[in-house]
Amino acid sequence: MPQEVTEAYVLQRPARAVGPVIFASPHSGRDYPAAFLARAVLDRQAIRSSEDAFVDLLFESAPALGAPLLAARAPRAFIDLNRAADELDPAVIEGIARAPHNPRVTSGLGVIPRVVAGGRPIYSGKLGLAEAEARIARFWHPYHQALAALVEETRATFGQAVLIDCHSMPHEAIEAHSRPGQLRPEVVLGDRYGVAAGREVVDRIEAAFAGAGLRVGRNAPFAGAYIAQAYGRPMRGVHVVQVEIDRALYMNEARIEPLPGFDAFRSLIEGVVAEILRPSGLALAAE
Repeated sequence: MPQEVTEAYVLQRPARAVGPVIFASPHSGRDYPAAFLARAVLDRQAIRSSEDAFVDLLFESAPALGAPLLAARAPRAFIDLNRAADELDPAVIEGIARAPHNPRVTSGLGVIPRVVAGGRPIYSGKLGLAEAEARIARFWHPYHQALAALVEETRATFGQAVLIDCHSMPHEAIEAHSRPGQLRPEVVLGDRYGVAAGREVVDRIEAAFAGAGLRVGRNAPFAGAYIAQAYGRPMRGVHVVQVEIDRALYMNEARIEPLPGFDAFRSLIEGVVAEILRPSGLALAAE
């Protein structure tokens, strides 16, 4: 498959796109700069806890099946591509004035994260504003330029674009939001409660996951963050659905290692991707 590799992302294109669907993985990057690891107060294992480990591998069949796959290379703990470029945290970046309340920034999860999963601080002090801006220039802007170009190119070709924003969620996040006796969803689709994608599009994606035997929920506890908010414009023919997959289905969360059944689960996801891309599927649902 045609491939474009930069320090910020890997873009794999299909030999021929079969429809308006784009897959993207902004949080599965695992290229940790040595200087970043040396400065962090966490060990390499702990700092990876925010990473959507192996998600790009789960969806790696997309180009062969007819859809592009854009995967970040920079890790989420280093820079969060699912945040706005101006979601800067004054608690970790020097010279930033306090802005109106932003729950993501307040919790330490701005574009330059202050903490990893569990609220554990990454640094012992603050970063300079110039360093933060350099990260954004080198990694955030190239990723989003590539993503925006894919969306516009797809919309121009097919009349619409359907961006599937691929993520994983800690198993405990689902446990914490489930009611006693209620079956927990294994996949959560976020469309910002209908704002980021048309109902028919989300229904089609839900049917593909449910048809593979997975329990699917919507918008709770993850409704979609910056990418869904910034790119989702159903009235303009651009639909964004954030997909969160329970990590316990395919990886050991403590060790950040694939489970023995990883290949089988990857094959299951390949079947989901194939169903989403099936002729008369999303191409019609998005019209």
